[in-house]
Amino acid sequence: MKYARLTKEQFEELHQEFISFLATQSITADEWENIKQNKPEAAEQELDVFSDLVWYGVLNKVEYLEHISPNQIHLFKCRAKDMHLIALKLKDNKADFTTREGFQWLRDNLLSDDIEFYNAKKDYSNDKLQDIFKIVQQGANITKGELFQYFEKLIGQ
Repeated sequence: MKYARLTKEQFEELHQEFISFLATQSITADEWENIKQNKPEAAEQELDVFSDLVWYGVLNKVEYLEHISPNQIHLFKCRAKDMHLIALKLKDNKADFTTREGFQWLRDNLLSDDIEFYNAKKDYSNDKLQDIFKIVQQGANITKGELFQYFEKLIGQ
């Protein structure tokens, strides 16, 4: 498996897609039940292949990622050959960016000396999607990029 197995909840959400996936392999509902009961390792492989296909489809469409922790914000723009990072770091623990109050504090104190801005570019390794997946695994969320675009304009990039 290249990425990670989907959770039970994700499989439930994608139930119809999984049925279609099995159908592309000419596996009927009865055959699937038989595989699960009599060949659990084969069933596990099918779940893993489906999970990788879903992840591949999702990761291929990612344009922006956000990772917000109590005193740092990492905003990523996934470009064709590299990833652009805008990061904000709180010098002292004056706020918690993961809370509504902390985000309001950030708005009110954006240009203060309490916040450091970083701007960087990183080329992908040989596997762009794996690089993106690692950031998602570390807690980043896939977004539409509004926050990235706001800060990109602010810092004049």
